[in-house]
Amino acid sequence: MLHVIICEDDPSQRVRIEKIVHKYILEEDPAMDLALSAGRPTDVLDYLKAHPLKSGLYFLDVDLQSEMNGIELGAKIRELDTSATIVFITTHTDKVPLVFRYKVEAMDYILKDQPQKIEARTRECIHLAYQRYLNGNSPEGKHFVVKTGDQVLNVPYAEILFFETHPTIRHKLILHTATERIEFRGFIKDVENLGPEFCQCHKSFCVNIKKIKRVDRTKLEIEMSNGEIIPISTRRMTEFLDRIEKSTN
Repeated sequence: MLHVIICEDDPSQRVRIEKIVHKYILEEDPAMDLALSAGRPTDVLDYLKAHPLKSGLYFLDVDLQSEMNGIELGAKIRELDTSATIVFITTHTDKVPLVFRYKVEAMDYILKDQPQKIEARTRECIHLAYQRYLNGNSPEGKHFVVKTGDQVLNVPYAEILFFETHPTIRHKLILHTATERIEFRGFIKDVENLGPEFCQCHKSFCVNIKKIKRVDRTKLEIEMSNGEIIPISTRRMTEFLDRIEKSTN
């Protein structure tokens, strides 16, 4: 059974999420229950220590008005439930970069100031989390959460080719997929920590090693699956090739 946990310090917001979860369970009749709905992060952690979960679904407010914020709570949940699906519901889009700092992989980042979208986005997350639960929580379901402008986007890891530092704007990165270039604030060293599939090949580039077509040691370049060419530094070559070899074993 997929267990759902909510942590939201605002009672009215907490009841709203509870109703959406209960409605989904009533309408879809999945093997799912609302295991806990709490206002304090300590309540969630105490529950998990007493009732260890695997692959739970967690809806967390970011600003919990407590000793830890929702992103810090998400990091602690990840230690106890390594396959957790975490969704943040908040007004604080400026805290998205903390997701990278605390290495919290989040499925979605739902904004409270868009009430007309909250139920639809929440139901989408519940549905996707349940499908992953049924499919054994495949790692192919991982998403990269990125804030760009007034949008918060979820980009599947499987679609990411590489990241590069912006050529003219400091502290800004460009995420490349086969069809998009997404600019956002960040540092190249942070994206390398997303998972074993990401490796920095140059001071300005970090690639998804699963998307590499070839590595040319003579020309010091990497050809990605879509034909794009990016540089690799001599200093990083040996470590980089070792990472590729380990990923194929």
